[in-house]
Amino acid sequence: MAEAKRLKVTLVKSPIGRSADQHKTLKALGLGKVSSSHELPDNEAVRGMIFKVKHLVSVEEL
Repeated sequence: MAEAKRLKVTLVKSPIGRSADQHKTLKALGLGKVSSSHELPDNEAVRGMIFKVKHLVSVEEL
């Protein structure tokens, strides 16, 4: 059985002054404070959320 791909998402810029939907997207990704990280499955839903806040996060493939 193949291991599922994972993404490590890290918040690198503050969401202060951003729209409410971007705040909610970051919360849904599990990111609260700057430099917080979360490992997530690599799927279309997560990729779509990352795309919405791509200017605030960095992404690594694990």
